[in-house]
Amino acid sequence: MDNPISKIRLSNPVHLLATGFGSGLSPIVPGTMGTLAAVPFYYLLVSLSPIALAIAIVLGSLAGIYLCERTSSDMGVHDHGSIVWDEFVGFWITMFLVPVTDWQVVLAGFIIFRFFDMVKPWPISWLDKQVHGGFGIMLDDVVAGLMSMVTLWAGYTFLFN
Repeated sequence: MDNPISKIRLSNPVHLLATGFGSGLSPIVPGTMGTLAAVPFYYLLVSLSPIALAIAIVLGSLAGIYLCERTSSDMGVHDHGSIVWDEFVGFWITMFLVPVTDWQVVLAGFIIFRFFDMVKPWPISWLDKQVHGGFGIMLDDVVAGLMSMVTLWAGYTFLFN
């Protein structure tokens, strides 16, 4: 059987984005590497107005449905670990209500998002199993991002203000 990763072509812009600029091709913890690769892009996005940031996240989510579906189809595997665009968007959602650049807060957001994305408490686990295609690949990470966003906001609000 062919290795699904052998079907990835970083010269293909869809594959390049879906794999988080290649970060998802890491042989160890590709989702974590994808989230780590999302951090510099967050630092670029956080300078936008809240409305522009929200628009960027929505557009990233919508584009992700296509990117993840197409790459998954090209690989012949649903939601392969190397597809990490969903982690990019999930992390950006995590940071939405606390748009700061303090490294400690960004690290907290990173850790909280990775927790929700890896542990997959309900309803994330249910969505992960029940919703398929590019929409399903994106949806569980969007929900993990929303849960992480609320958790980070609550922690930031009550601990730092």
